[in-house]
Amino acid sequence: MARSIVLAGGGTAGHVNPLLAVAQEVKNRYPDATITILGTSEGLEADLVPSKGFELTVIPRVPLPRRPSLDWLRLPGRLRAARQGAHKAIATTNAQVVVGFGGYVSTPAYLAARKLNVPVVVQEQNARAGLANKLGARWAARIATTFPQTHLPGATVTGLPLRADIAALVQERHTDRTGLRKQAAATLGLDPERSVLLITGGSLGALKINQTMAQVARDVLAQDVQVLHLTGRGKSEQVLADIAHLPHHVRADYHVLEYLDQMQLAYAVADLVVCRSGAGTVCELAALGLPAVFVPLPIGNGEQKLNASPLTDAHAALIVDNEAFTPQWASSTIVPLLANRDELARMAQAAASVGRPQATQDVVDIIEQVAGWTRG
Repeated sequence: MARSIVLAGGGTAGHVNPLLAVAQEVKNRYPDATITILGTSEGLEADLVPSKGFELTVIPRVPLPRRPSLDWLRLPGRLRAARQGAHKAIATTNAQVVVGFGGYVSTPAYLAARKLNVPVVVQEQNARAGLANKLGARWAARIATTFPQTHLPGATVTGLPLRADIAALVQERHTDRTGLRKQAAATLGLDPERSVLLITGGSLGALKINQTMAQVARDVLAQDVQVLHLTGRGKSEQVLADIAHLPHHVRADYHVLEYLDQMQLAYAVADLVVCRSGAGTVCELAALGLPAVFVPLPIGNGEQKLNASPLTDAHAALIVDNEAFTPQWASSTIVPLLANRDELARMAQAAASVGRPQATQDVVDIIEQVAGWTRG
């Protein structure tokens, strides 16, 4: 039997990265399988999918309006065109299974698969399921969730499929953690013998995190800590201005980059991370055993706060609302934590205890069962 699979998901890195992790694992297990990836021409998948060696089949973007608006009137036409595109992709490749990761592309893929009687597997990243995956879950053969508290019927908790470079880092840290840290530190211009605070708001940056942490730079650096601050593209200027008053020899320990393609290097040297709590970030930190201070994105449906709960419940991370994340809070909470090596070590161990580094393999195991594939 010629194996064929359709993967649907796009819009954000949170949808695309686990999709690509699953695609690569399927390719590793079944090199001859036909792997069809559905996405849009506007989302991150337009760049990320081809860059990983996979072909993207483009279908129209179908946003599902959360509130009454003109988009409701446009929805039927958009959905029809996208469903037709998904239908063609599934039918012409004789797919045995359709796997959806949420986002604009998954709804038409789920609808087309249902019409063609092709079984569906849903992978939900967030603690609070999105609209597309709530729809797909109604007739899915199997549902894989990242977090235990996600309310989808009959779901199996697998964790989040990790990006290949992060999954590799998890393994490398088990075999030669010290050597790995030295190599990463040398690449980044850091001292591997000294603690490193990693600050990141993701590729787009987080204004509140940037402002607050730059304003407490002197207090942080006084703990003999190095800082690696990833500001987000186009957002470094204000951070550099905020730390410009520091003496040059002090400022030299505050490393500012807008973006880092090789995020695994930053994780390899980090002792504490200040960041948002998107599902991908939370799961990567847990798998790597890194303590964190989470500042959830204050918009959306509140999923980022829920995403962080497995780590905060395990006392592996702190969480603070965006509005409450002030220089005063950071000075009174983060600065003492940086000085407490024993507490950071305990938090790291707690983070690792809830990590699921085998999530990709577990999700593909489910796909195999639904598709009826056997290895060998």
